[in-house]
Amino acid sequence: MAVTQTKKNEIIKKYARHEGDTGSAEVQIAVLTADINEINEHMRTHRKDYHSQRGLMKKIGHRRNLLAYLRGKDVARYRDLIQSLGIRR
Repeated sequence: MAVTQTKKNEIIKKYARHEGDTGSAEVQIAVLTADINEINEHMRTHRKDYHSQRGLMKKIGHRRNLLAYLRGKDVARYRDLIQSLGIRR
């Protein structure tokens, strides 16, 4: 159900701002989006899994806070990121 390490490494490589970057807002948002998409697929088949539903809501809230931070810091980076991830906001 969780994102595999290889997929996570690909996401980090794609959205990193510099070599070895794993903590920038873009990388964190991209990894959270991948996690959210995985849990969404799980929730489509297991509708009554309330523990996973709670984890999904926490990840969505965390991503929302990171997006708000990025929007406040640099609007151009924010727009590029949501466009590349396909997040409608």
